[in-house]
Amino acid sequence: MPTVEYLNYEVVDDNGWDMYDDDVFGEASDMDLDDEDYGSLEVNEGEYILEAAEAQGYDWPFSCRAGACANCAAIVLEGDIDMDMQQILSDEEVEDKNVRLTCIGSPDADEVKIVYNAKHLDYLQNRVI
Repeated sequence: MPTVEYLNYEVVDDNGWDMYDDDVFGEASDMDLDDEDYGSLEVNEGEYILEAAEAQGYDWPFSCRAGACANCAAIVLEGDIDMDMQQILSDEEVEDKNVRLTCIGSPDADEVKIVYNAKHLDYLQNRVI
């Protein structure tokens, strides 16, 4: 069963961290963060990451649940996430910036690291509902 280690973008931003720093997850683990802000999820085969987070009782951002907005956007830092058809992200955002939508995304590796709540990034703001 794939494991997704996650970190809330708001925590990264509030602490002035660089989310692309190799040690950003180490820094997060050294802090006393709520489980919703930092931790790991096991994601069942065929389950979307957002669904797995909700099954744990987490209130991660979303709106459409159909890949038509950027509310549930996450940045993949390790591993990969397969998405069902989406209509909102550019090829550059998916291929170069590693943006994925957790509402239609499932892990495509045994271990995945993401920064969720990435809707706050400047280049995604115009697609948040």
